[in-house]
Parts: sequence; structure tokens; C-alpha cells
Amino acid sequence: MSAFALRLTLLELNEINFDVAAQYLERYPTKLTHIQRIINSGLITTLAEKNYDELEPWVQWASVHTGLTYNQHGIFRLGDVVGADSPQIFELIELAGFSVGSISAMNTENRLKNAAYFIPDPWTKTLSDDSFWSKALTEAVSQAVNDNSQAKITFKTAVQIILALLRFARPKHYLRYVKYIFQSRWKPWLKPLVLDLLLYDIHYSFFKNRNPNFSTLFLNAGAHIQHHYFFNAEPIRQSISIKNPTWYIKESADPLLDSLELYDLICGELLDRKDSELIIATGLSQKPYDRVKFYYRLKAHEKFLEQLGLSYTAVHPRMTRDFLVEFQSELDAAEAEAILKKILIESDGSPLFGVIENRGSSLFVTLTYSNEIDETTNFIINEQVILLKPHVVFVAIKNGMHQSEGYAFCTTGFASYMPEQGAHVAEIGKSILSYFGVKH
Repeated sequence: MSAFALRLTLLELNEINFDVAAQYLERYPTKLTHIQRIINSGLITTLAEKNYDELEPWVQWASVHTGLTYNQHGIFRLGDVVGADSPQIFELIELAGFSVGSISAMNTENRLKNAAYFIPDPWTKTLSDDSFWSKALTEAVSQAVNDNSQAKITFKTAVQIILALLRFARPKHYLRYVKYIFQSRWKPWLKPLVLDLLLYDIHYSFFKNRNPNFSTLFLNAGAHIQHHYFFNAEPIRQSISIKNPTWYIKESADPLLDSLELYDLICGELLDRKDSELIIATGLSQKPYDRVKFYYRLKAHEKFLEQLGLSYTAVHPRMTRDFLVEFQSELDAAEAEAILKKILIESDGSPLFGVIENRGSSLFVTLTYSNEIDETTNFIINEQVILLKPHVVFVAIKNGMHQSEGYAFCTTGFASYMPEQGAHVAEIGKSILSYFGVKH
């Protein structure tokens, strides 16, 4: 078969629960009709790692993108793919003579020599392709996503996103954009759905005009919504006793249904296309969390570290509570580690940063304190008592936690390459390579 005859799209619906979608279908048989098609047409379950600490999307998508389990690729943190030894399916497929495009694939390094297009995820420090729109969108999406918890979008980012909407938003989706943007004033979960819809429309344009053999689109709004609002999903809230506080979200609101309705539209349009085979994968999925847990993020990473007197060269915010700090020397990193470990919450003595991973000349840090932070919450450093609230921003109340089970689906032209029921997610990467005749 010629290279021009092989076209495959991988839609990565991060952590989406098709089992919960099936429960919605029982309640609303006329909704989610395209998801119903998927469930009825060969949807399989996949498995990820067994240890909970390894059940992170950036670990599982690295497995999909390398065809290797975590024990084989060893990529544990978001962004750690940069400089890693494990080859990715993207450059292997390109090396075999096929063109490759990717939009926002999680924890993926751009190693392509001549990408049809490449827009990295907002957290991984790797280059986009050289086109104007890819560069502009990489900058805008990264800033918007990393500062989302503070609703802090710069003027430049706002202009770039508006221009992207004018350039890429498809007329058939105009009303949905207007609805999401207008209602997001009191439904904040609609903001990431705007981004997912825009990324999908950008992918549609790039795929149509740049004609790659293999393309990937990663969408994260559904995972974000499940993590933050899973208790409000109608099938879930009727089976658990834990509730979100009403100041956080109205009891009657159902953000998960909103996300599934968008993904139903996207899946339907991709299923109806005749110019590419399709794989849909979730990597893993979620289940309701067992208690109320608050997530906070440093408001201004650089300012906070400078107030502590740390001598660092750069700080890179990662997803939600994580950030990476780089230093000139291992000695500077060790001294900073000692200072960060001394920061304790006054009321109970728990650490503010429960994860501090020393990597020699850098530190990977997570703000792990999970109780509600108010005007009485102080932290102690060098016998000084400091009010914590001005230094952090509330992100969310944790509603969903990861579980190993994920889901995958493909159209008939890929069926003979599809992994078996219950296979490790790494097998999806191997199957994609097999489709293009590439040895793993």
C-alpha cells in the first residue's frame, strides 16, 4: 500500500469514562448518539500501571507514544520526555517515510525533522513546528492553561486566541462557541471546553490542508472536569454521599454531561470522515475520590522563591500543583531543597511541599497541602509565621482519582491491528507502528 493510502488519526480523550457515558445513555437515550455508536461497535478496555503513583496521564501517554510500559521507558514526570532515550512513534513513523502531525499530545517531545504540524502540550518544553500559527498557538495555549487557576490571561494571549478563533473556528460550531463563552461567566468548566473545541477545529484545518499520514489530537477538558466536578455527575451523585459545597458549584449542575456532549459531537464528525482511519483512546480513567481534598497552586512561583532567598536560574510551572526549579549548581539545589523542606503549616506541622525531588541541579516540587486555606492559615519558615493565602490560588476540590482501566476504539480499517481486550496501553503505540509497517 502506498504512503498516500495510509491515513490514521489518533484522538486522545484523556481519562474519559465511557462506562459513565453508558450510564448517561440509560437516562437519556437520545443524547450522546455517537458515543453510543462507539460503545456498540467494538470499544475495548485497556490497562495501565498497577501502582497508584504511576497512574498519571503523563506516564500512560508516554507508554502509548513509545509502545513501552513505565518500567521500560521510565518517564515519571510531566515534561521528562524531553531528552529521554525512548523513541516515540512520531519520529519512527516519519523515519519510515510518512508525514506526521500532532496537536497537544501529552508529554511528547518534538523530534520530527519535517513535521506537517506540531503544537506541544502546554507543560512540556519542546518546540512547535516553524509555522506562524503553530508558534503563536503554542505560546497562547501554554500561557492560558498554566495561568487558568488565576483567570490570568495576558493581553497578548487574548489577542492570539481571538485571532485563532477568527481563523480556525468553523461556522457550524459558531453557536456552540458563543454559548460556551457567554455561559462560562457562571460555568467556569466551559472555558476548557472552548479550548478543546478550538484545538479540534485547528486540527481539522491542519489535517485537511497539510495532509499528514498520521495525526494526533489530545483533548484534556473532560479529564479536568472529572477531576474537579465528578461528584456532580448525575450517575455518580446518586451513588455517593460526598457532595461539593454549594459555593463551589450548584448541586444541580452537571459539568461532565457538558463535556460528553462536546466529545460526542467531535467523535461523530471524525467517525463520518472517509479520508482517515480513527483510533480513540483514553489512556486511563477516573473514579470518584473518597474525601474532600483542596488543590492549591503557587500564585507567582518566581516571587515566592525569591522571597525565600533561593538562588535559581529558572522555574517551570507544570500541571496544577507541580513546578520544576533549575539552579546553577547542585549545591544551590541542595540548599533550596533544605529551605523548602522547612516550610511547615503552623496549625498541624504538615509540609507545604510534600514532594521535593532532587535531580542534581534541579528540583521537582509539588504543593501537597490539601486542607482549605483561609485567613487563619499560616506557614512557618525559620521561626517566621507568614500568612499563606496571599501566596496561593485555589484550583479546585479534587473529585476524581485515577484508575488503571482505560478505553480504546478503532474504525474497521484499523481493526486487524487493534490490541486485544485488556491489553496494556503501550500496545496501542505498537499497533500504530504495525499499521505503518514500522518495527517496534
